[in-house]
This record gives sequence, structure tokens and C-alpha cells, in this order.
Amino acid sequence: MTDLVWYASYGSNMHSARFACYLAGGTPEGGAIDLPGCRDRTAPRRTRALALPGLLYFATESRTWTGGRAFYTPEAAGVTAARAYLVTAEQFGDIVAQEMYRTPDAHLDLTAAVSAGHAAIGPGRYETLIRTGTLDGHPMLTCTAPREYTALPGNPPSPAYLRHLAAGLRESHDWPLPRIAEYLATRPGANLRWTPRSVLTAVTAHPDR
Repeated sequence: MTDLVWYASYGSNMHSARFACYLAGGTPEGGAIDLPGCRDRTAPRRTRALALPGLLYFATESRTWTGGRAFYTPEAAGVTAARAYLVTAEQFGDIVAQEMYRTPDAHLDLTAAVSAGHAAIGPGRYETLIRTGTLDGHPMLTCTAPREYTALPGNPPSPAYLRHLAAGLRESHDWPLPRIAEYLATRPGANLRWTPRSVLTAVTAHPDR
């Protein structure tokens, strides 16, 4: 079991400023939850843009943003844009704990997820660990919901949440805004409210408006 893993982020953590709150603590712009941060606040060793096989979708209700949360299912057809951060195994466990609104204070055993490619560490919304591959000799892991996306009612994301996803896609993939708007608006759950035009308006608006 390597001490370093790639955290494959497909949601708002693609935005480095938002992800910094998971590492160092703090409240992300537009969010309602103050995060405690990781026990080890060292910056990621490296970051890399990824294209994961599978589908990004939005469901449940976020206490941080209101509106739907981003989830990932590798079984569905499609391609999901993601951003990988090379972090320690402890940092990855602390990120997962904070996704569940818990204070990082325990060891998360990643052995099953790394060896089998999938591990359920609990029934919570981000307590299903998936190995998405290997990069530069280190396993890539992400966390998502335990249920298939067709079993969860879709819930559109909030404008504040979309702004972080859009910023992350610009930073990591250098996509133009129209492509970002098209991608986000057409994901399951988001398409219940958003269109490419309205997403483009939301992500270019001033946060206070």
C-alpha cells in the first residue's frame, strides 16, 4: 500500500481555491460550512487533468451549497472531466471524512479500494470508494454515492456550486466557457433546471448577485 494516492476530483474540488479549504480549513466562497482541514496541510505534490469513463450527475441536497451534490458513476456511459491531486493516503482519508461533515481524526484503510477497485466504507453519500486507475505508479481514488444514479432523484446544483465546478474546469482542462456550460447543463440532475445559456449566465455573474 503506497503512502501516496491520486485523489480524482470530479466536482467543486477541481477548483484549487475550493480544494484548499479541505486541506487547510476554511469556508469556500459561497458555501455555508467551515471545514476543519486535513491533519497534514501539505499542498498536493502534483495535479493532473483527467477524463474518466463514466457519468457526472447531481442528486441529494447539499448543506454547504443548497441544491444538488456532484456524484460519479463509472458504470454509466459517458466521460467525466476530473482533476487529480497527488496527496498522502491520510490526506485522502481526511478529505473523505470532511465530505461526510466529520472531523478528520481516524485512519481510513484504503487496502480494499486499492486492491479490489471498489470499497463501501459506510452507507453515506460519499462513502463508496472507487479506484479509477493508476497514474505514475500511484492508485487513483475517488468517493461517490453507494447507489446507482438512476436510483437517486436528480437535484439541480446551485449557482454558487456551479461557479466552483466551472472554475475548476477552466483551471484544469482549459475549456472555454461555452463548452463548460454545455457540459454542466447536460448532466443528469442539472438538466432539470439548467440550460447551457443559463449556466453560462450563472458562472459569469458576480457571486453577490
